Amino acid sequence: METKKNADKTPAQQKIKVTKNGPYLVSGGIPLSAQKIRVDSDQQSHGWQEGQKFPAQENYALCRCGKSANKPYCDGSHVKAHFDGTETASDQTYLKQAKVFNGPDLKLTDAGEFCASARYCDRAGGTWTLTDNSDKAEARKTAIEEAGECPSGRLITWDKNGKPIEPHFEPSIGLVHDTLYNKMGPIWVKGGIAVESAEGKTYEVRNKATLCRCGKSANKPFCDGNHLK
Repeated sequence: METKKNADKTPAQQKIKVTKNGPYLVSGGIPLSAQKIRVDSDQQSHGWQEGQKFPAQENYALCRCGKSANKPYCDGSHVKAHFDGTETASDQTYLKQAKVFNGPDLKLTDAGEFCASARYCDRAGGTWTLTDNSDKAEARKTAIEEAGECPSGRLITWDKNGKPIEPHFEPSIGLVHDTLYNKMGPIWVKGGIAVESAEGKTYEVRNKATLCRCGKSANKPFCDGNHLK
């Protein structure tokens, strides 16, 4: 249940600041919890399970180098590790980076640079094939479900009137755990929280995004799936 304190926050007060070669500084009392990828009987990603909820804090610093001994929080290890956190992500909007796939009853946009390798798009033949068959009710439903479960926002389904079909999220941060590979995944940013670069530029504010927390991404500050390699 959303507390009165969090409900009173404005988007401007809730943000994530990327620091130069250092942690993410989170402000505005944004809730933080573990989020586990559910895996079905076919070893396919399907659904999410909330894990540990961390104590509420107005401000906190999250590790992004992957070296902290106090994960998910920063303990200064980026200094000893000489962490290079140079941001390389494009400043173009999602739609300018995305490819468009038109199906009979759905449109799918796909910005591959944001892929966090959570594999929600693989089930039942894949989101692209399902979009191609979206005149069939079950295929359309599953395509929408898969794009909605994708944490990075790489995939978005759109109806034939051009309206995006996305789940509603309250502003929150999730720490992804990949249960299939038992790996620490990205930081899942939900509910339109602003992410500000070390240079003071605000990236496009989106319904959901995933930030790197292993230090290996070639698309910093966003995750590119390198935590699995």
